[in-house]
Order: sequence, then C-alpha cells, then structure tokens
Amino acid sequence: MDHSYEEIRGAALDVLAGREKGSLEPSQYSHLESGVAEVFARREAPGQQRRHDSPQLSAADADLFMEVFWDLFRQGIITLGCDRSNKAFPFLRVSHFGKRILENQDTYFFHDITSYTNLIQQSIPSIDPTTLLYLQEAMQAFRAGCMLSSSVMLGVAAEHTFVLLMETINGNPVHSQVFSAVNKERMILHKINKFREILGKRLGDLPPEIKEDLDTQFAGILAVIRNFRNESGHPTGKIIDREQMYVLLNLFVPYCRKMYQLMRHYSS
Repeated sequence: MDHSYEEIRGAALDVLAGREKGSLEPSQYSHLESGVAEVFARREAPGQQRRHDSPQLSAADADLFMEVFWDLFRQGIITLGCDRSNKAFPFLRVSHFGKRILENQDTYFFHDITSYTNLIQQSIPSIDPTTLLYLQEAMQAFRAGCMLSSSVMLGVAAEHTFVLLMETINGNPVHSQVFSAVNKERMILHKINKFREILGKRLGDLPPEIKEDLDTQFAGILAVIRNFRNESGHPTGKIIDREQMYVLLNLFVPYCRKMYQLMRHYSS
C-alpha cells in the first residue's frame, strides 16, 4: 500500500525521535528508509512480521521518502554525517535544532506553505484571508532562511488578528464601552497590553474554554511583536534564529485560535 508524504514524514520523524524502533540504527539513508518501512509494517499488519522479514517501501513510497529525506535536511532537522569517520551522505544524524524540535511531541509539524496553511485552516477554519496571506509569507521566508522577514510577517499576522478582535468588540455596544480605553492607545503593543489589563479584570465573564491558557498564549505571541516588530516602526536589526522562529510559527496556532474564541464570545 502506498502512503502520503505526510505519513512517510511522520514515520521518519518517529524513527528519528526514537518513538519507533527499527532493526537498524537510523544513521544512514537506507537504514532510515528501512525503519520507516518497518513502522508501516507494524502498524498495518501487527503480529504478521517474522524475524527474517525485511519490509520494503513501494517504489512510489521510496520516491516520496527521498523527498522527505532532503526536505528534513533542508529544514535543519537532520544533518549529513554521523561522526568524524563518516562525515558525508549516506550517513546522517539528528541536528541540535532537530533534537529540540523532536523532543516536543506536541509540536505542530509542517514542511512547506501548503502544510502550514492546512494546519492553520484545520485549527481556525474561519481565519481571515488577509491574516492567512501574511502567515504564508512568514512560512515562505522561513523556508528560504530569511528569519527576520519571517518574524516580521508573523508579527503582522498577529497584529491583524488582534485588530479583527477589536473591530468585533467595537461593533458590539454591549462590550465596546468596557474596552474603550484600548482605542485611546496609539501603538499596537500598548493597545494589546491595555486589552490584557482590562480582560484580566473580567476573567469571571469568560467561559472556561477561553480562560484556559489565555495569558500564556497571549504572552507567547507578544514576544514576536515586542522583540521583532518595533512598536514605533523603526527597525532594530535584531536577528532571530531558526529554532526560535519555528517555535513562534507553532505558537501562532493556539494564539490565533484563542483570538477567534474571543471574537465569537464578544460578537454575541
């Protein structure tokens, strides 16, 4: 049975992370490929594999595995060479960045604009098209290695989501007066901080699913705006590394989902 790119990538990540074990250490291209084949064999025909069996990927799966392998290399999850004696392909090892990512099983995994877009739309089906456009730009910049550009685009998406929330509140006479002080602030960061201040005093009005992790999810994405989108509009030149940017792209998902929960709450 043939498998999708995502299925093969997921199995490869499980083998590299040690969540699935193959008969060979995944220190070479062919060993990792065999490990992925063994994962599929165990999952799809448990108990039927004999010790002398050596599962193989189909021709179509082997072609996709090659794409997955080089994508993982380009994304910095794996690097070529496993030690001083074997410094080049077909040998491989998980990079320092990859270890940090693979340690977190709750991390969202995405590898290109399409997979990140699908992840966002599955989590927030009603996401605004303009917000999604900036997120796609952020992902494109991330893949190209332009971390500063990626962080700026992600910051724009975060700000735009907050602006949509305020537009929702301002359009509801029941809630607009409560948050009127937010509109008096000039800078976006000051607006967000004022909003958090007022919201913090009215947590009792919110349903449990919105209150859960509310401040944590606010604080995480605010780091993008505070550190990588200067509130006065002047560039700081501060550079973010790849690992930080990957984490922030992940953090946007629960942040945005929380903002849309608030929109639904304050629209009624």
